[in-house]
Amino acid sequence: MLIQLAIRDYAIVDRLDLDLHDGMTAITGETGAGKSIMLGALGLCLGERADAGSVRHGRERADVSARFDITHLAEARAWLDARDLPQDECLLRRTVNASGRSKAWINGQPATVSDLKALGEHLIEVHSQHAHQALLREETHLRLLDAYAGQSDAVTALGEHFHEWRSLRRRLRELQESGDEIQARRQLLRYQVEELDQLGLGEGELETLESEQTQLANLEQILGDAQFAADCCDQEEGGALSLLHQATARLSHVPGNAQDSLAEALGMLGDARIQIEEAARELHRFVDTTELDPQRLAEVDARLGEVHRIARKHHVMPEELRDLHQRLSDELAGLEGGENDLEALARDVEQARDTYRQQARAVSEARLEAARAFGEAVQAQLAFLGLGKATFDVEVEPRDTPQAEGLDQVRFVISANPGQPARPLNKVASGGELSRISLAIQVVAAQHSTVPSMVFDEVDVGVSGATAEIVGQLLRRLGTQGQILTVTHLPQVAAQAHHHLHIEKRAERDTTLTHMALLDDAGRVRELARMLGGVKLSDRTLAHAREMLDASQHAQH
Repeated sequence: MLIQLAIRDYAIVDRLDLDLHDGMTAITGETGAGKSIMLGALGLCLGERADAGSVRHGRERADVSARFDITHLAEARAWLDARDLPQDECLLRRTVNASGRSKAWINGQPATVSDLKALGEHLIEVHSQHAHQALLREETHLRLLDAYAGQSDAVTALGEHFHEWRSLRRRLRELQESGDEIQARRQLLRYQVEELDQLGLGEGELETLESEQTQLANLEQILGDAQFAADCCDQEEGGALSLLHQATARLSHVPGNAQDSLAEALGMLGDARIQIEEAARELHRFVDTTELDPQRLAEVDARLGEVHRIARKHHVMPEELRDLHQRLSDELAGLEGGENDLEALARDVEQARDTYRQQARAVSEARLEAARAFGEAVQAQLAFLGLGKATFDVEVEPRDTPQAEGLDQVRFVISANPGQPARPLNKVASGGELSRISLAIQVVAAQHSTVPSMVFDEVDVGVSGATAEIVGQLLRRLGTQGQILTVTHLPQVAAQAHHHLHIEKRAERDTTLTHMALLDDAGRVRELARMLGGVKLSDRTLAHAREMLDASQHAQH
């Protein structure tokens, strides 16, 4: 679970360290106080897109990190183990500089944004306040059903089989239809690959050559500067050593008790003399052993010139030549190998198709089996949320053409009132109904998730009153199974939480900062009273808030 979130110079946050706990944590605050900042910082750690606007005004960079306890997360530990990373804990860190460029680390080791996303899928799920909009798209229905059925990995593998089949099929068609074109392409590739073979640009050679060229071209100035520095150290007249000798001599003849008072200063001057003598020797050694090498400079210039010439010829940057060489070599190898092997390629296409279809049928069977259970589970949650008359169903129908996701089309349909035919969500549901339907679906999906930490970002929008209290009960119930962080504006939901995190925006001097803190019992009562609508917290409002909190915390969920 997420145990700590550290934020530095992000948006309007100066410095923030949050310790988080298991169970349900409510996140509240005035509109615009910065609740989205916390989620945005967490999103950066999970590989979301970064931009310069993330950096606090006047600072060089934003720095955010998220620490997770992965003791019981076997998949996350296996992911780290496969990359030889420590598994005692999991620390994701991301920095963004003022130009918008970012860097990432996992457990102190440099990582890519893709790595953050891949690992983050094993650590935490974010359910957005706009999830009900995503529910209007059928691809979301397919993804949720697959997750419920435990078929996500199988569908990923199915997609790989599909793309392999499609790639082989495309390759076969190209070979069948483009004999003359392929021959011409093969000849061109042979010439280009031979030219790049002759260049033989080694890994890291370009960077080495550029560095060596810079040093060789500036060596005369470097030697002059080194000699000047050495003279400053040990020149007989005016050099640092000469001046130190004079200072030491003067102080050594100071009469009376002043000698004792100046002993420490004399010692420091002696140490300085030793350091300067060593520096002067090192500088002289460098000057004496370093020689100008115009011939080597000419060789380096010539080699770099050849690299840049060939890069211009191929319309790429010099640092892209090695990748270009590999791509052209791979393409040539493919053309050479496929010249007279159409029959073998056709067999490969047929085998790839059969493999895809076999896997797709297995996925379809799992979807059909899970569809009824998923629909019944959502139906039960809808009744709990006050939509007991609605009928929810999951339709699984065959597609017209195979796709990476399989042979099925999945659609969530609902009949809001008895006697009405079931129709797609976007055809029947009002805004408030859609919010409750979305929450019911997300709760069912979350109950079958293998990820112990979940964020619900204002998923309770559009509900109020008794339904809001029920929403809070649902989220609290999920919190007993893991860690739930929920951003909410509803006091009925916040009162149900095991912990309460308050966010507020303060103006300090000439700047605005966001502050976040876990509330104690008294703080929770005041915040609930504010959420109930009290500009001035009256005794009645505080009493109502206290009653709401006590009832929520002592009820059995």
